[in-house]
Amino acid sequence: MDSPQVLPPQTALAARPLDGRVAVITGSTSGIGLGIASALAEAGAMIVLNGLGDAHEIDGLRSALAARYDVSVRYDQADMSDPADVAAMIQRTARSFGPVDVLVNNAGVQHVAPIDAFPDDKWDAIIAINLSAVFHATRAVLPAMKRRGWGRIVNVASAHGLIGSPFKSAYVAAKHGVVGLTKVTALETAEHGITCNAICPGYVWTPLVEQQIASQAEAHALSAEQVVREVFLKEQPTRKFATVAEIGGIAAFLCSSAAASITGTTIAADGGWTAH
Repeated sequence: MDSPQVLPPQTALAARPLDGRVAVITGSTSGIGLGIASALAEAGAMIVLNGLGDAHEIDGLRSALAARYDVSVRYDQADMSDPADVAAMIQRTARSFGPVDVLVNNAGVQHVAPIDAFPDDKWDAIIAINLSAVFHATRAVLPAMKRRGWGRIVNVASAHGLIGSPFKSAYVAAKHGVVGLTKVTALETAEHGITCNAICPGYVWTPLVEQQIASQAEAHALSAEQVVREVFLKEQPTRKFATVAEIGGIAAFLCSSAAASITGTTIAADGGWTAH
């Protein structure tokens, strides 16, 4: 008589690298920010989304992320141009989920014009959202990170944090500022188990870029392929857009134990643009 088959003991599901961690991602209701939020949720983090959009669509997005990755997800509508609201978002997160472990500063706006015609209000808005908000959010999360001896800050800068381009004075100034702030933050927190790094993407394929390609093709009587190669990717040697999943993967890596000794640096995900 055959012996009864003995099944191996059931093994517990492997813990995900960010299980139990709380992550705030600014500007995360679409594009790069949403890609990063998805990657961190997949790694097990509780997620706080922030950004603009239709309330019903955002709630659907929140629910979808929570269901897909089996994590808690909430939305905070903090205005990144308002320092008090930025700090309040961190406080609201602590009350809901606990202290912030991972901060991704991604929110950003853009305006293109020559310096001598650049509107004052556009300059002020770009500096406030693209640079000052990074400072205010970082300042708000650091005390709790220091107390716990662990934290990850990822700043989404840009290839324009490393080089310049005409007609983008405010954006280039802000992104260079983000790179500098990243280095200072890393130096000040180096002995507290906290890392701070900047991702510097080139052109990334997002719904907004797709719309811009279509509008420029129509405005200049070019094909979409010509706009991509001759306008958007002219300076990007690979002639390929990065994907939001790629940027999300970089952010998740920077939050992992494998990146514990990487701090104060920039990672250029720009298809070789800044290698010139």
